[in-house]
Amino acid sequence: MRVYITQYALTRGILVKKVRDCGNGMVEVPTECCRCYHRPNWWTTPEEALARAGIMRMKKIASLKKQIAKLEAMTFQVPNE
Repeated sequence: MRVYITQYALTRGILVKKVRDCGNGMVEVPTECCRCYHRPNWWTTPEEALARAGIMRMKKIASLKKQIAKLEAMTFQVPNE
């Protein structure tokens, strides 16, 4: 079975792997030692994988915007001795 792995989509892109279905929403890559993927980290169609990667990207952007706003709101003072 061929699947599209989105677990590392933001760092390495969407990966295409041949896997063995282990049941319970889990697949295993037989050519890689102890490499298993759980849902929602793998998809059977490229469209599903692209949709998931898009969601992951939007969540990361929102997180970074929140972090930027927090940093911009910071003020610093020299402590009194």
